[in-house]
Amino acid sequence: MKMRTQLSITLILTFCAGIAFSISDSITLAEGPVKRTEFSDDDLNFFESKIRPLLVAKCGDCHGPDEQESGLRMDSWAGIVQGGKAGSLIVPGKPDSSLLIVAVNYQDNDLRMPPDGRLSKQEVADLKRWIEIGAPHPDRVNAPQSIQPRRSAQIDFEAARRFWSFRPVVRPDVPAQPATTVASDADTQTDIAAVVHGPRPTALGPETDIDRFILAKLSDKKLHLAGPADRTTLIRRLTFDLTGLPPTPEDVTTFVADDSPDAVDRLVDRLLLSPDYGQRWGRFWLDVARYADSNGLDENVAHGNAWRYRDYVIAAFNSGMPYDQFLTEQIAGDLLPVDESEPNAAAIRNQWLIATGYLALGPKVLAEPDATKMEMDIIDEQIDTLGKGVLGLTLGCSRCHDHKFDPLAQTDYYALAGVFKSTRVMENFNKVARWYENEVPMPTDVDHKAQHDAVVAEQKKRIESLVAEARETILADLPDCAEPPKDAELEKKFSQETQAQLKQERERLKELEKENAALLPTAMGAKEAEVQNVAVHLRGSHLTLGDIVPRRVPQVFQPDELREFSPKNSGRLELARWLTSRDNPLTARVMVNRIWRWHFGTGLVASTDNFGVLGEKPSHPELLDWLAAEFMDSGWSIQHIQRLILRSAVYQQASHSSEVAAAATSDPENRLLWHFPVRRLEAEAIRDSLLAVSGQLDHRMGGSMMAVDNREWVFNHLSVDPTKYDTSRRSVYLPVIRNNLYDVFQLFDYSEASAVSGNRNSSTVAPQALFMLNSDLVLDAADRLAQQALSQTEATDAERLDWLYQRILGHKPRTVEQQRLLAFVGDRSSTDDKEQLADWKALCHVLISSNEFLFVR
Repeated sequence: MKMRTQLSITLILTFCAGIAFSISDSITLAEGPVKRTEFSDDDLNFFESKIRPLLVAKCGDCHGPDEQESGLRMDSWAGIVQGGKAGSLIVPGKPDSSLLIVAVNYQDNDLRMPPDGRLSKQEVADLKRWIEIGAPHPDRVNAPQSIQPRRSAQIDFEAARRFWSFRPVVRPDVPAQPATTVASDADTQTDIAAVVHGPRPTALGPETDIDRFILAKLSDKKLHLAGPADRTTLIRRLTFDLTGLPPTPEDVTTFVADDSPDAVDRLVDRLLLSPDYGQRWGRFWLDVARYADSNGLDENVAHGNAWRYRDYVIAAFNSGMPYDQFLTEQIAGDLLPVDESEPNAAAIRNQWLIATGYLALGPKVLAEPDATKMEMDIIDEQIDTLGKGVLGLTLGCSRCHDHKFDPLAQTDYYALAGVFKSTRVMENFNKVARWYENEVPMPTDVDHKAQHDAVVAEQKKRIESLVAEARETILADLPDCAEPPKDAELEKKFSQETQAQLKQERERLKELEKENAALLPTAMGAKEAEVQNVAVHLRGSHLTLGDIVPRRVPQVFQPDELREFSPKNSGRLELARWLTSRDNPLTARVMVNRIWRWHFGTGLVASTDNFGVLGEKPSHPELLDWLAAEFMDSGWSIQHIQRLILRSAVYQQASHSSEVAAAATSDPENRLLWHFPVRRLEAEAIRDSLLAVSGQLDHRMGGSMMAVDNREWVFNHLSVDPTKYDTSRRSVYLPVIRNNLYDVFQLFDYSEASAVSGNRNSSTVAPQALFMLNSDLVLDAADRLAQQALSQTEATDAERLDWLYQRILGHKPRTVEQQRLLAFVGDRSSTDDKEQLADWKALCHVLISSNEFLFVR
């Protein structure tokens, strides 16, 4: 989207309400008409002697009376003022803001004039001087007042606010219940699941408000919900959705036997209280926050303390933290007041400082030689992340020009840029640059540091005393008239014993100081910097600046007046409070859509990170608004929305339906949800499930698994990466190395760790099948399962098979499956143990490679 073209194409976009607004990507370099001005004879002589001959010689062939490339004519004042497709050439009095100077200085790779060779330094200086003195021109004295820079239509913000995603969130009325809700033959269907799991429930139970919205759309297409999913399918679906792990056989047995009306609610409550919940749902947010344990790009060094932010996110989901608080802490946690009288004040402060790692985690070109460009690129990445992740808008597309499609002016972008320019996330912009980290000590850490400081001070005194004693001995032996040698020379005269002792004591001091530097824990994060507003960067270049823009939220969200942020601070806290206010039309909509997507595989708005004009329209706009209103009314509770979704009939329906033929033409993509969508497990869930069913999964939480220290090379220029993945910890704790992701992650469509990712793809490619056939991870899981099955010495083969099926797939085998598999393993009681193990290992390998294991229905 960050196109640097200067074509002044006016894009007329007609919304569903029939309202259009126009947006230009031209850069406006002058405001209003250029007035007639009196110039001195010297000024006009300067133009005639220096400027006119230059324009004729260098510009006349392409921009003269015979030819006007890009609509630009430079042999008249009117042509210069009106400009061409790129806008006006000059801003009188402001050479640095003039497009003409950008072009002749070759500051922009896409705009270099003359194209066949640069002007001389003197010629460029003359052009700058001409603009500085007001751009005198003889035609200008008598030029008509109406001559204005060439401009295209302005953004119609009033019309833009009528677009569906910019309208205020208003709770809609819930539709009436349709006469028929479930496919007419749903209670008589016979399928694999019914045979395996017994008869399915004949009804989905009372419809919820969510169901009413879904059913209203289905009714319009003469479609219905599928029948209810069987109990084993439902507990597997719920357990994977909330924890990313398969249910245990004991959990399945208990749930299937529980026929109480609130069985699902109690199961959901138990899963939401599980620590596994935060590990699953925290990982979803880490996709949005572009979390990684290394920088990537040119200097792929370790984010050695990024894990603290990851653990913060997991803890936030496990604690049920309200989403408005969650966002506020990440954007402005360092600005929140802490009650120091609270016994856990230090822990609270540290939590809020760690949360601001959200602003610092992005990839950075740390060896960028232009420090200003590096800083603006980092700010651009922050704006882009906040825009897509929280608002569902591509704010970054306004860096170089007004947004081509959405009502976002270039001035809106630089209003937000001022907020982040006033925020410190970098320690310096040297080559190689260093990101900033906040100290996050607990009182015990501070006490330990003080004790260690005392040890360091004592060691320094010991060295000073040793040097002084040896120095005194040397000087005592010198003649009275001799000049004492300098310290460096003096130490060479110390005895060998003293020199050896000094070396040992200094090495000890160096070790102590190194230990001292690591005593207070730190975390990537943000703090306040000098408050400053930012000028518009013409064509996105920091070398060509326009007018300064006060810090504020985008204009489309301020219908009454443009309210600027306080001059006393960066504005991050004000920004966070606006993002989480009921007046913001996007934040709640975007988040409930993410929750829906993470449960159903596709959001009500399929383009989860883009709620703008180029994004998808919502399949159920009224339901989206109802959920957004409910979200805010519930105190921004993510778990409240999840409970509503999970107890709905649309969520609890089967993944297959008798209406496939009818829906093939009316809703082939299942956007109306006439059956539950079948989904392949994500990369992490596949790996974690293999470890879980084979009894290997390590449930320890938190901490770092990086193989190198903070800021050290993790994937160097020799393509060497010391990171190890041979652990049984959950996948959320594995290092995420930009430019060199864990191969299992890459293979199964892991998120792009350098950008916001609210939608993961789900591909089906041959290497995935080869992985399931040949990888050590899969083969080891199969081997362990086989050994566990065979260790049941008192069990029959049929009982072992039942145990494996329940362990891996959550149910007993069908009769035909049991017959075939028992025939495969045969009666091996008298055969070689290795052959017996190989047969059972092959059987286990088949089960953990099956679609039933890899997909959630």
